[in-house]
Formats: sequence, C-alpha cells, structure tokens
Amino acid sequence: MNLKLPVLATTLTCLILIGCQSTLPVTNDSPSNSTRALPQVISKEGRHQFQVDGKPYLLLGAQTNNSANYPSALNDVWPVFDKMHANTLGIPVAWEQIEPEQGKFDFSYLDTLIAEAKERDVRVVLLWFATWKNNSPKYAPSWVKLDNKTYPRVITRDGKILNSLSPLARSTLDADKTAFKALMTYLRDNDPTHQVIMVQVQNEVGTYGAKRDFSPMAQKVFEQAVPKQLTDALGKPSGTWLQVFGKDADEFFHAWHIGTYVDEIAAAGKKIKNLPMNVNVALRNPFNPGEGYSMGGPTDNVIDLWKVAAPNIDMISPDIYFRDYKTVAAVLALYSRPDNPLFVAEIGNDQPYARYFFSTLGQQGIGFAPFGMDYTDYVNFPLGAKDMSDATIKPFADNYALMESWSSTWAELSFSTETWGVAEPLNTAEDQAVWNAEVSAALAQEKSKQYTQELDLGRWKATVTYGRPMFWISPPKGNDPSSGGALIAKLSENEYLVTGVRCRVELTPSDEIDGLPFMIDRVEEGYFDDAGTWVFERVWNGDQTDWGLNFTSEHHILKIKMATYEH
Repeated sequence: MNLKLPVLATTLTCLILIGCQSTLPVTNDSPSNSTRALPQVISKEGRHQFQVDGKPYLLLGAQTNNSANYPSALNDVWPVFDKMHANTLGIPVAWEQIEPEQGKFDFSYLDTLIAEAKERDVRVVLLWFATWKNNSPKYAPSWVKLDNKTYPRVITRDGKILNSLSPLARSTLDADKTAFKALMTYLRDNDPTHQVIMVQVQNEVGTYGAKRDFSPMAQKVFEQAVPKQLTDALGKPSGTWLQVFGKDADEFFHAWHIGTYVDEIAAAGKKIKNLPMNVNVALRNPFNPGEGYSMGGPTDNVIDLWKVAAPNIDMISPDIYFRDYKTVAAVLALYSRPDNPLFVAEIGNDQPYARYFFSTLGQQGIGFAPFGMDYTDYVNFPLGAKDMSDATIKPFADNYALMESWSSTWAELSFSTETWGVAEPLNTAEDQAVWNAEVSAALAQEKSKQYTQELDLGRWKATVTYGRPMFWISPPKGNDPSSGGALIAKLSENEYLVTGVRCRVELTPSDEIDGLPFMIDRVEEGYFDDAGTWVFERVWNGDQTDWGLNFTSEHHILKIKMATYEH
C-alpha cells in the first residue's frame, strides 16, 4: 500500500476510531500569521506532547552537518531533507555568524533559511552554537574566543588552560545572553508563522579534560555552600560542595554552573518569544561511563541536578552514537521521564541506527533526528555512514514515509493512550558481541530468543519476531541487517492499531483472559485521511492472519480487534 496522503493536520477530535474529543481547535485551513499558536510542549500525568499550530506534532527530523548554516549550503540540504520524508530541519545558527563584531548583528542567513522553510512548509529547530559547541567556543565570535582575559577558559587542577569557556565568568554569560536575546527578537519580529518551532541552547555543553574549572575564581565559589535550592530539591543536607557531594562534588559543581548558565540564557530568550527550548547531550556510556566524557553536561548521572538548575529548558535530548541495541535502549529509558519529553536530537545516520526510530516512539518520544543529512560533502564515519548516498538515506526515509501521513494522529495517541514500540534487538556485529559476552552457553543455543520480544498490552500480549517467512511457523532468524520494528497503540480493551516493517506481530491472551477461547475478530487495513479519520480499505483474513500479522518493507496500517467467546 502506498501512503501518499496529505500531511495530517488534526487532533483527536477527528479521530473517530477511539471516540473522544480534544478541547483544541481543529481546522484544515492554514491559520493566518496572526492566529497561529506558538509551538509548545504540554505534559500531563507523566506523558508529553509537542504541539505546532495548536495540534499534536511528531518531529520527523533531519539534522545537517555543522557547517551547513549558510545560504549557499541550503541547496545541498533540501534535496536530502525531501528524500527523507522529514518535516523538521535541525540546523545551526552560530554566534560568530550573527554578531561578528560586538553589538553589530547580521541575520541575513536567517532571512534566507526562514523564507525557504516557509516556501517548503518545513519547520525548523535552530541550534544555537555559542559558548559551547561540543565543549569548545569555536563558534563564538573572535572578539570572545581570542580574549581569554575577558572571557576566561576552564583551568585544570594542575593549571592547564583548556579550550572550554568557564561557566562562572559573568562576562561570557552576559555576552552570550545579549546575542541570544537579539536572535529571539529577530524570530519574534520576522517569523510570525513560527517556522522555527524550537531552539536548542548551546550544543553538547560540558568540558573534556577536567571535571570542573579549578581557577581561583571558581575555587572561591566551590568552597562556598551548595545553593539551598539544589540541596532542598535533592533532599541533601546543607554544606559545601565537597561536604554534600563527596567524590562527585567537582562534576556536580560544574554541572550546576553550566545548567544555571544555560537556563539564564533560555529564560531571557523565552521572555521575548516563548518557544520550547532544549539542550542536547554528549552521552556517557550508561554501563561503563569511565571519566573520559564531557563533564558538566546533562549526562545520566546529573539529570536530576540539571532539572533543578535549568527549569526553563523544556527537554534534555540525547545524542546517540552507540550502535548496539542494549546501550541505546538504556539511553532511551534514561531520558524518557515524567519530567522530560524524549527527543532524540541527534543519532547516527548509518543503517543500524534507523530501527531505533521505533524504540524512540515506544518510549513515548516526541521526535527523532539523524545527524549529517545533507550533501555538503562531509561524513562522520565511524559514528555515522561512510557516505551520503541514496542507500544511506533510504532506511530513515522508509520509516518516516510510514508515519508522515498520520504523524499527528500518532502524536495524539502517544499522549492520550498506551503505546508501544520496539526495534529489532540483535544482528549487527556490535549487538552480537555484546550479547555473546553476556549470555550463557546454554542460552546461546536458543538463537530464536534473540529475535523475539513480548509486550504486555493488558488483556492481550503481543509477540514481535524478526526474520520469518510469511507462510510458516519456523523460528525467527532475524533480518540481515537488523532493520525491523513495530508500533502498537491501544484503542480500547480489545482493539489496537498496529504497524511495522520487516517483522511479525502476533496477539495472544494474557493471564487476564483466564483460559477463555479467543480469536481475531477483525483485521482492517486502512489509513488516516487529512481529517484524521480512519479510512477502511480491506480486511485481512485467512493466510494473512493465520501465521501472524507479517509486515514487510511495504507500508501497512492495521486496526485489530481481538475477542473471546464462550466454551
């Protein structure tokens, strides 16, 4: 089935199949510039929804390479973006670019970017490269990064000056904040249709090579009491940083000061135009963190601290460059929290990463964005693909094409009901190495278990398997390479919306059924029209259901009704 449908622009009001209404206004017409609602994140009972134009929005993102932030480079951006079926472009705007001389601003690049995005009906996440871009101030203007006296860098315990600006320098914060306020003023005055829907404040903040700044300026603050705001929030006694946090004191001190630095910038920008704002994370490995990661950023060990330090940051967003399933699953679970919407702001653009789109949605994710998606002639292998070819683009494009016509419906379902998503768990060399190292020889003989996942849906359970012929009960062998995934949404006690690629989904009773006979009552294939209404096309039955629901590389959306009956 080819889902070449209009982009869905609706809310649950039109979603007849689950029979309830939203209080949000619904229109199929493009709102006027003066009436478009600001993008926002709404949260309720630990679930989150991103809204654009007052409607649920799933960010099908594509992030460019770092140096694509110039008008001439956009010609190399849009062709990849279009091939991906994406709806949101992540692209930098650099401090050095808009304020090359102190107090003199140039927004000509943004004039072009916003005009072209509006022409293409594309939404944008702007990435503010300023005090920090992956630890360093390389994107700060020369008048900042070459003046270490006014804008000092971090100093190590042994006196070495690092190429990372200190978060304790008020001069640096004030200069960055001034530029950011100018940027937000520009967006307020020049982007009435809100093509820019979110701003990322800095990029992978933190410092490599030191746990904190050990300069005399920083040391004086370090020896003072931890702010009461933080000790109260974390349930800690009062005292100095060393007294309160012990061996973690240096790192927590640095994280607090980077977090409050970023928050002050975000708060100032929101007063001008109240867009959602996020920070992205250079992750540490959750299983073997070591000490070589970027200290001070919102890594998994300091998320709670960051939530106190930066309340004006709407979400902390992981940048995922681990390839193996186990590590990615752990990261997604760590950053999907009742107080933190999950947005995968960056992920590698090689084929193995594409399947984690399903895992992200399964963790109630609001968006996903592979990195380096343009033709600007740069690749970050081995973190990503070896080239930017159609073969590189296709795995991500296929997943986005599956969702693009009903992405708004999925965003509403994810917020209002139970949803599940899984990715094929194993088959790449990285996955196999991790698995082999952790399982017993006896379990290693049960190869099919590697490719089987079970989900508790309530009265029913779903078994998802990979690498099986449609017309047979043979054990799953996995796809080569790993590429499968499935999504399920609960519509009622016995009814589910199911889709997927290169997998088999089987629904069977849970313990709640208590031995009653059961069967599939009806499997409808269909799609959602541009009003968000389910449109029936055909019934699957017989061979199409006797061996489970088999999803291939083609796109199918199924509405399944399960039933029990009397003996």
